[in-house]
Amino acid sequence: MEIKLTLNGRPVTASIDADTLLIDFVRDHGCYSVKRGCETANCGLCTVLMDGTPVLSCSVLAARAAGHHVQTLEGLQDEAEDFVGFIADQGAEQCGFCNPGFVMNTIALLRENPDPTDDEIRAYLAGNLCRCSGYEGQLRGIRAYLDSRKEAQA
Repeated sequence: MEIKLTLNGRPVTASIDADTLLIDFVRDHGCYSVKRGCETANCGLCTVLMDGTPVLSCSVLAARAAGHHVQTLEGLQDEAEDFVGFIADQGAEQCGFCNPGFVMNTIALLRENPDPTDDEIRAYLAGNLCRCSGYEGQLRGIRAYLDSRKEAQA
């Protein structure tokens, strides 16, 4: 079957099998930030944005993305670079494997809620698995980024 979608701002037309998962589709198109983790939609490593909403690409058929805008970290580098340093400064990216999923969900969170509370951040990022650093480092990094943004606006 043939599908057409927009991947990281560029139109893509491809022939796929009906059972092709979105994770395989985006990785076949060079988006290696999208990681294969649990394959049960529980770890968040495969998070992409579809029309601005986070989805777990290991549980979405590529055919469902036809006609939609799909973004991976490769397409959001400028937006992500504002805050990833803050996460790194907190030691929250020890192995780096979970970072793309955290970054994708943080981008979605901040688009939806530019000034979240700590509890709102925790709730939004709850579906992301981190095996090395726990979750407090990510929270501290996001909070430091938000605080620095407030200072810059003042």
